[in-house]
Amino acid sequence: MQIKPDADSFGAYLQALPLKPAGTPTRTYKGDVAATNVYTAAVVDISVGDQDLQQCADAVMRLRGEYLYHKKDFNAISFKFESGFKCDYIHYANGYRYHNDKWVLKAKPDYSYPTFMHYMTLVFMYAGTLSLEKELHPVTDPNTIQAGDIFIHGGAPGHCFIVLDVVENAAHKKQFLLAQSFMPAQNIQVLQYGSPWFSMDVHSDIAYGELINAGYLRRF
Repeated sequence: MQIKPDADSFGAYLQALPLKPAGTPTRTYKGDVAATNVYTAAVVDISVGDQDLQQCADAVMRLRGEYLYHKKDFNAISFKFESGFKCDYIHYANGYRYHNDKWVLKAKPDYSYPTFMHYMTLVFMYAGTLSLEKELHPVTDPNTIQAGDIFIHGGAPGHCFIVLDVVENAAHKKQFLLAQSFMPAQNIQVLQYGSPWFSMDVHSDIAYGELINAGYLRRF
């Protein structure tokens, strides 16, 4: 049984993400087939850019930012840099630009999508798993796992996976779909390891598979 999130929630947005045609390989930002392609169940149809920026935590922040942008919940779009600087979209859209951990007014207000993507690129440059992990809230009861939750360990490099969907059987055992980006930056891929359905009580030998347990589960 699929666990359906609220209709307007981040989880519902993730469940409805568009996918590239079946069989599409995961590619890096340079266009090469990614080393992680062997674990590809599907590829999310969202841009990766032409720089080595949209890596693991960046992909999570991209999905969160896209969700809030298309909801027009502009005030909620905000991510902290590893320096601690709060980089909020409202400042950027109103013409402010980042300089030495300060906002400096340099442009006219612009809430267009291209400007939003310039903002997200800035976030990718200065935020990462270390800063994102600090912003997320621990999930104290792993049985409540839901679409939109993140398995994350901040570090250099650190890594994270985002939960796209959750199902539960008659015995109340939960399984979930996971997605990731990687290094170098690549398409956001839906993962599989034999099956695309993961669980916290079955070890996976994919890279950073040890993070798929309750101790690393976080939530926006």
